[in-house]
Amino acid sequence: MNLEAFLHNLHFDIDKVTPPDWEVDWGDAPLPYKLYRGLPVIPLSSEVPLMLKRTEVPTKPDQSKFGHLLWYVFGLTQFSESIMNLEFSDPAMNIMQSKRRFVPSGGALYPNELYVYLKIEDLPAGVYHYDVAHHRLVLLREGNFDSYISRALGNRCDLSNCFGTVFVSTMFWKNFFKYNNFSYRLQGLDAGVLIGQLLEVTKCFGFGSSVYFQYLDRAINHLLGLSEQEESVYAVIPLSVELTSCFNRSNIDGEDTATELCQELPAIQSTHYVHSRRVLEFPMLTKMNEASMLESTKSFRQIKEEHINDEEQIMNLPYVEQLSYDLASVSRKRFSPDVDFVLGNVRQLQLATLLKGAMDSFSYQNDLDGVQKNQKSRVSIYGSLYNVEGIPDGAYHYDSDSHALRQVQLGDQRLRLQQGLSGSNVNLFQVPLCLQVVGDKNYYNTELGYRGYRIQQMEAGMLVQRLLLIASSLGFGGHPLLGFDVNSSDAIYKLNTQGKTSLIQIPTGSYRHRPSLSGGLHS
Repeated sequence: MNLEAFLHNLHFDIDKVTPPDWEVDWGDAPLPYKLYRGLPVIPLSSEVPLMLKRTEVPTKPDQSKFGHLLWYVFGLTQFSESIMNLEFSDPAMNIMQSKRRFVPSGGALYPNELYVYLKIEDLPAGVYHYDVAHHRLVLLREGNFDSYISRALGNRCDLSNCFGTVFVSTMFWKNFFKYNNFSYRLQGLDAGVLIGQLLEVTKCFGFGSSVYFQYLDRAINHLLGLSEQEESVYAVIPLSVELTSCFNRSNIDGEDTATELCQELPAIQSTHYVHSRRVLEFPMLTKMNEASMLESTKSFRQIKEEHINDEEQIMNLPYVEQLSYDLASVSRKRFSPDVDFVLGNVRQLQLATLLKGAMDSFSYQNDLDGVQKNQKSRVSIYGSLYNVEGIPDGAYHYDSDSHALRQVQLGDQRLRLQQGLSGSNVNLFQVPLCLQVVGDKNYYNTELGYRGYRIQQMEAGMLVQRLLLIASSLGFGGHPLLGFDVNSSDAIYKLNTQGKTSLIQIPTGSYRHRPSLSGGLHS
């Protein structure tokens, strides 16, 4: 299968990307976190603050404060046992045990890993892995790598002004073992929700950040000691105390290549534990990763999104103040209902708060926009609304510029949406808001090539995390779904004529609490 056909089927014809005889070997499943062996470790404080209010005067973090940031981004936060179905006759089959984090993940498999380059007090300057299982840092490479990382980013960021840089990677096997080739789509989305949570947490600490989707892949992987047949970096996020210093210029200063940079550093010799005794090959994932890599900084591009004014009837939404909430509390309450949705009324002000809050907070500094101001978002929100105060049931597009709904078609869409689901774990007749994150159908492949697909999935995931957090602040639950008929969904919202497509579906609404026993994993 060629790569274009693979990406098409991955989105529009899922059955073609997974072998029909695929069986999951649960007994040989990998761990949801990477464990290094034989390297220096630095424990982080588990006495994390229980509230996260935005810091007005940010200061350079020490080891303890940065540990708190990492925990709120990707740490193990809760252990729970939940009742799956009260009708099961075997109690042992009726209980689900899980170790929660503040971000969702397909199948709770967490294919991503976090690495950090730090220059803070109490720590040797160098590159570290965040050991989620033990809430500690593992030293991979000691030294100052400002120049190396800056050149890998095309000299578009002055790392001397940054106290740290976060690298979000993907370990292919961690969810390939369950989802086979479909894991490629999940991995981008999972990376996106993680980046979304990272940006929200850094806002609370008052730090500046910028997301780089384009960098010299092999140079960054070499710095971290990653085998590209197993794991690869998906995004690089420098952090600084100054809000404006993470992105300095759009123009590439000179030309650097990954091959040249890799020759400047010796390879890292390390071992790690994944638990699986037998790791299968995943040739389509490695082919996609290879085809997405950038060898030269001259390959970096920017995207200018053209905005087309729609002619549909619009409905203005009520004005809402900028939303303020305790991120720690909202993250703890975030819940993904399935059979737990309960149909209730949605006030128009709640809908306006959800949509505007998600799109406003989605504005972030990145290398695709560069220094352009007021750049139009590459992903947007559509939704089928039912039982919303003052709004006729129907399918709508949220116009973030005018804070209004653009009517696509009227009528209750829940039956069509339910028929499009591949599973039966969510009853959409109990859901008032079925939201869609929508993006360009061709994932900007002219400008970004195959890399554009995973960037698009990451941006979709980032917006999903914003929606989930704000839904949680309103007392709603949201359940991200990929098991839906994209063609049917695109038809509901008339997306084909716009060159756009549905990337992920998020049923959102009130829910009843599932019987469970939960405990927080913090001091």
